[in-house]
Amino acid sequence: MAEGERSFAIRGQAFAAAKPEGGLYLVATPIGNLADVTLRALEVCAGADILACEDTRVTHVLLERYAIRRRLTPYHEHNAGEAGPALVAALEEGRSVALVSDAGTPLVSDPGFRLVGEVIERGMPVYPIPGASAVLAALVASGLPSDAFLFAGFLPGKEMARRARLEELRRVPATLLFFEAPHRIRDALADMAAVLGSERPAAVCRELTKAFETSYRGSLGDLEKTFEAMDRVRGEIVVVVAPPATQAPPTEADADAILAGLLAEMKPADAAREAAKLTGLNRRDLYKRALELKS
Repeated sequence: MAEGERSFAIRGQAFAAAKPEGGLYLVATPIGNLADVTLRALEVCAGADILACEDTRVTHVLLERYAIRRRLTPYHEHNAGEAGPALVAALEEGRSVALVSDAGTPLVSDPGFRLVGEVIERGMPVYPIPGASAVLAALVASGLPSDAFLFAGFLPGKEMARRARLEELRRVPATLLFFEAPHRIRDALADMAAVLGSERPAAVCRELTKAFETSYRGSLGDLEKTFEAMDRVRGEIVVVVAPPATQAPPTEADADAILAGLLAEMKPADAAREAAKLTGLNRRDLYKRALELKS
């Protein structure tokens, strides 16, 4: 197939690709297994006026698999200042621009966020083309609660900054997900165990959808020991950490015990205020109870 034919092929069968209407298309690509691409993603990549990508070598592998002959436009962190305005200018001319990342959904830990912000600001359409996501793949494979979750990206590389960030996230009532580099996973797990709690359930998902896909599950303390014993860690990693354990609300007996201890050294109003901080109960109710106990 010659470039410009706007077509793609699956297992030797060719399909014509319609040219999409003008706008920016955010196209999710496979995170490992090339068979995970969607039909809509192939059609948009083959049919768009411009196909922008992070690394032309990586995207070329996907295009070769599906016989898509396209000229690729690099758009990445180092050339965004120059390439971005050119893409915006093409969109203003009514052309269609497809943006793909090296793997997964664009804008998740890549520079496409700035481009999308400018396109929206200028009132031009943005179309998501959903597909593979390492975050969601790890979440469902972890076996941890999925009703509420927070993707926190990459943690800082330095220990003090990493622990400070984990402290900010420690009480978030949701499953936490992080990307992590293989050479930092041991230190990251050690800090997670120290700050979030060594007994907190977690999972480390490595090389998702690839030949050596592996998921490790257990407490943060156990996972820290598991990875500390490994000679070398390789591959792309997602760490999933369960929400903090919920504590049962204090009973009346608990409140009375706290108030009794505080009343030995404080006036009822002060004791009620401190007890409210410790228990989360209503200060006025605690004050009434403090007066009863005092009398």
